[in-house]
Amino acid sequence: MYSFLLGKEIKEKDLLPGYFFYGEETFLAYQFIQELQDALVSPEAQGFSVEKFNLAESSWAEIIDSARTIPFFFSPWRIISVEVLEERRNHLSANEEEILKQYFSSPLAKTTLVIIYWGKIKKSNPLLKFFSSLPPAQVYTKELKRLKNKSLYSWMERKLSSGGKRATWDAKKRLEEIRGSNLRSLDNELEKLMTFVGEKEVIELDDVNQVSGWAKTFIEWELSNSLERANYKQTLLVLNNLFKEGIKQEYILGMIAKFFRDIFLAKLWLKERKKDRKAIFRELRPHIQEKYGSFYSDKFREFFVLVESIPQNVLNQALNELERIDFQVKTSSASCQTLLENFLYDFSSFRREGKSTWKERY
Repeated sequence: MYSFLLGKEIKEKDLLPGYFFYGEETFLAYQFIQELQDALVSPEAQGFSVEKFNLAESSWAEIIDSARTIPFFFSPWRIISVEVLEERRNHLSANEEEILKQYFSSPLAKTTLVIIYWGKIKKSNPLLKFFSSLPPAQVYTKELKRLKNKSLYSWMERKLSSGGKRATWDAKKRLEEIRGSNLRSLDNELEKLMTFVGEKEVIELDDVNQVSGWAKTFIEWELSNSLERANYKQTLLVLNNLFKEGIKQEYILGMIAKFFRDIFLAKLWLKERKKDRKAIFRELRPHIQEKYGSFYSDKFREFFVLVESIPQNVLNQALNELERIDFQVKTSSASCQTLLENFLYDFSSFRREGKSTWKERY
């Protein structure tokens, strides 16, 4: 397994007890954790291989105590993720420094701590200074900057290669123009493109224009907007236009699923206090910017009203229903458009009246 962040293959003998990543592009750190899982942990142990901590809720003593304890569900490798999100957690007490020094000088075998500090920080930052002071054989420290030009295209190529695809230079350039350098957004877009082209190996400019172009962005926005407002008639019109234009049914289903996954992510990030509301909205609705004034304010408010008004169990049921539709379309002659129309009617009914037929199936 090749690690883009390390620039080399992941090998057990080369892994360190700790990694300290900080900067604006933390998606690379989470991608690194996934690479570690794929390379080191068997599929049976995946559910127990990553332990997540947030310094807003846990102390360094608790984290290190966990790192030294062999878990009940033992797997050959353990990955411990530590997120640093609050300024007040910048400082280390003398006791905390001693705990960390002792641990990294004698870490538990086959255990890796990945510490992720969100955002740009100064070289004088106490946490950065401390982890940078530890021997390179114990902790690897790296700033995660926004990728640009060749490094961004190289990252795209790696992503596509993992799915057995490649893209023309024009296609990559167009994708950058549309989505910018936000890796989470690009990752989602590349996943959609790989699904869209099917068995074709090379993604071309035409494919990007169809899947990711401004026209499709506008249609996606229309679909999202009508779902947010529970406007069933408008949702049907958008859905019908998508099918009339010959857009693949897998992609249409994926757009609707993304709407619900975005709500799920927003709920999760709010619960875990990973990001504030502005950061969440910027991540999930990058095309709606603050400079748009009242339009931004209205969409911001509507989005979080939706996030707060849909109970988690209903959200889970909606995602399960979309998964069922996907399975039915792939294994029968059922009409994807008809199934989605029924789903959207049920969801709109739930938004308006608090009930839906798909909800009652669970």
